[in-house]
Amino acid sequence: MSRAFQSVCFLASTAPEAQAAQEELIRLYGQTPQANADIVVALGGDGFMLQTLHTTMNSGKRVYGMNRGSIGFLMNDYRTDNLLERIEAAVENAFHPLQMTTRNADGSSCVALAINEVSLFRQSYQTAKLKVEIDGRVRLPELICDGLMVTTPAGSTAYNLSAHGPILPLEAPLLAMTPVSAFRPRRWRGALLPNKVTVDITVLEAEKRPVNAAADNTEVKSVVGVRITQSEDTTARILSDPDRSWSDRILAEQFSG
Repeated sequence: MSRAFQSVCFLASTAPEAQAAQEELIRLYGQTPQANADIVVALGGDGFMLQTLHTTMNSGKRVYGMNRGSIGFLMNDYRTDNLLERIEAAVENAFHPLQMTTRNADGSSCVALAINEVSLFRQSYQTAKLKVEIDGRVRLPELICDGLMVTTPAGSTAYNLSAHGPILPLEAPLLAMTPVSAFRPRRWRGALLPNKVTVDITVLEAEKRPVNAAADNTEVKSVVGVRITQSEDTTARILSDPDRSWSDRILAEQFSG
């Protein structure tokens, strides 16, 4: 259960429904600046929830989302009544994001965090050729594909699911590695990895077959290598209603059509 809180900040996406909800909730409950608030209420869809989690990581603030977008898998149902009591009764999930460190064709590097997944995908009409190492051991000397992603349990129902990857329970200490349109090895469908591993992906024939990499919505063009680890010193905190917990949503998704 959530601990007591004193103040709430309402944030909204640019969608008209979210903006209208923000105005109504501020009128009903007041508004505290984000820097001073204990709880951040995110109004929008899953994309806006991810943005909010990125801005609140390691701040100690907890994020309670209400759906004013489309799918809203990460969000609670939108209702204006008894909101403070709902937040008080909410269940907290704290988790560590993935850290992506890239080596780029121009000699630079980039570090970014991913709550959902780190993905690599081809930049041109030609398929990507990738070498995959896990904890320093080569597991795939050459993977020919459109893309490859490493996904957290939180992100396993997003891009990973659309690429036919497995759904991971939120409590599982696992990551899913899922290919996108793998050509060789033709029968390779991906792997489940312990969440403590270090994944190194090297782009083969990088000049001929350029590859981009992305950590959630942070994209880096023309990478030659990517290292993926779990960021143990970074924490995101999300709240969900006890009758619609995040773990229950993930479990239910495995039985949906």
